[in-house]
Amino acid sequence: MIEASQSTNPSLQVNSSLFSLRGRVALVTGSSTGLGKAMALGLGQAGAKVAMNYFNNSERAEKSFAEFKAAGCEGILVRADATSEQGVDAMMGEIEKTLGPVDIVVVNATCDQPQKPIEDYDWAFYQSMHDFFVKSPFLLTRACLPHMKQQRWGRIINIGSEVFALGIPNFTAYVAAKGGQTGFHRSLAGELAPWGITVNMIAPGWVLVERHEKDPQSLKDGYFSTIPAKRWGVPSDLIGTVVYLASDASSFVTGQNIAVNGGMTRA
Repeated sequence: MIEASQSTNPSLQVNSSLFSLRGRVALVTGSSTGLGKAMALGLGQAGAKVAMNYFNNSERAEKSFAEFKAAGCEGILVRADATSEQGVDAMMGEIEKTLGPVDIVVVNATCDQPQKPIEDYDWAFYQSMHDFFVKSPFLLTRACLPHMKQQRWGRIINIGSEVFALGIPNFTAYVAAKGGQTGFHRSLAGELAPWGITVNMIAPGWVLVERHEKDPQSLKDGYFSTIPAKRWGVPSDLIGTVVYLASDASSFVTGQNIAVNGGMTRA
């Protein structure tokens, strides 16, 4: 009988430092509430210096940043419109001056997502969806690339949604924009891979964050009944995935879409 022996090859041993983000600078857009707030905290606790971004409600943002600091994390709070070229450029300048150039960008900022028949949408709303989920990822990526390419290391993490895979009806504006974001990250992953820059997407399910407080209970009940895991997702469910994708542990993972939704989608 052949007995397994413990490998003495260091390259085959699990190293906890693979998941450390110490020495890295991360930006999480839309991180004063919900998923973004949880991911910013997770990246900070993994050792990154984190720029927490918001655009509306300064009081709420200040409170979230105080909680972030109380958890022992290091970073700054920066107000900027992540869909504006001028806003993104100014934000990047402020981050670089205070924390250093951005190594990790988590594209998370979003807006209201009403469900209604296509006849009730107008193009202005469609355009606002594309501004958040196609224009913003483009602007943020372009702003980070000079530094990432120079050091031949970078992490671009888009926050997508299960709605693209599920094709949710009465949701065409949001689903179409998320489809654009999905295509963007897949194409970009191949383009940037030779530079040691990974581009991945996390696709959460429906997580009951602040923006869903007024959603109809019947809609919530209907969704909950279909979750294989038989529980609601919570913001902290995304922390492990975002830290992994931001770390050296995922250096050979790019162009992937990881669903965090209790089994709602199974590729």
